[in-house]
Amino acid sequence: MSTAATRSDAPESPSSPADDTDALLRVSNMSKYFPIKQGIFIQRQIGAVKAVDGVSFAVRAGETLGLVGESGCGKSTTGRVVAKLLDPTAGEIYFDGKDLAKYSRRQMREMRTDIQMIFQDPYSSLNPRHTIGTIVGAPFRIQRTKTEKGVKAEVQGLMERVGLNPEHYNRYPHEFSGGQRQRIGIARAIALRPKLIVCDEPVSALDVSIQAQVVNLLEDLQNEYGLAYIFVAHDLSVVRHIADRVAVMYLGKVMELAPRDTLYSTPMHPYTHSLMSAVPVPDPKKEGRRERILLIGDLPSPINPPSGCVFHTRCPKYRAVLGESDRERCRTEIPLLTAKAPQQFVACHFPEVRADIAAGEDAGITAGTESGTGTGTGTTAP
Repeated sequence: MSTAATRSDAPESPSSPADDTDALLRVSNMSKYFPIKQGIFIQRQIGAVKAVDGVSFAVRAGETLGLVGESGCGKSTTGRVVAKLLDPTAGEIYFDGKDLAKYSRRQMREMRTDIQMIFQDPYSSLNPRHTIGTIVGAPFRIQRTKTEKGVKAEVQGLMERVGLNPEHYNRYPHEFSGGQRQRIGIARAIALRPKLIVCDEPVSALDVSIQAQVVNLLEDLQNEYGLAYIFVAHDLSVVRHIADRVAVMYLGKVMELAPRDTLYSTPMHPYTHSLMSAVPVPDPKKEGRRERILLIGDLPSPINPPSGCVFHTRCPKYRAVLGESDRERCRTEIPLLTAKAPQQFVACHFPEVRADIAAGEDAGITAGTESGTGTGTGTTAP
């Protein structure tokens, strides 16, 4: 096994990934536990599902932060808590200088103009009884926002902007394809010109041929309106294309957080190594030289996560490389998310650069065609 040497130029006094005073959003030690109750007449809590456990990160205006990880790692729950669709169990969520963690549902209603969400399922996220005009125009009516030319004209303008035919204003969701429905959800999200949009796997339910078009559309809207995105996904190729920084999550915790190019060229956490080794590279020669790192065992239960480092039960380095004293540290001591290199935060006692399995530039999705931008005038895009 060929491995690069452990990076030794880490800062002596690393700062927290949430320590960014210029950030639009700062999340510090945020947790979300779902209680497990037992009993018929008198219910008592007997445990909790630790869906998100002490997550910290920051997002600047106009930036895209990618949240990646396998199913059940807590990335979607993180996005929903940030959008305050779920209340956090603990931690701080500062948005534009305001602590949203303490905001009530009534107070959050006023903040919905600045924080919106694009949902994963383009079918269930749209009310089948409402027309597209009603769905996209809902934010204007709920927030009592006045428009210069009226709500209908504004909605038709939004439909045209996302690549839909404005003449389909009175159609119902079932008359559109999956890609078109996701464009409707995007139009609804950008209606009030928010500052932050949480994208909960917005392309995972779409055909591969449509994914690039939707990703291009999101990038065009970001450049036009200065949007910040939290982009939740499990496809590292999609994240490689759209994200500025990437946070890798496992069992409710952030394992590694770094700028996109840094993470994809010099990953340091063993879990990131395994994810990167699974990303296909189109060059057969490069693919043949890369090592495929397989994780043994099932994902532990978030009800009773492992002690110490939550990844140690599946960590290849723990099993094959470390000595007994180092293994004891992994089993008993929780690794903190600290800076091991400039802007690269890693939650591992023994991080190691593995440039040999890095996904690299050529592993991204093909999303550069003009037809994928969704800026057509009056045409119905896929």
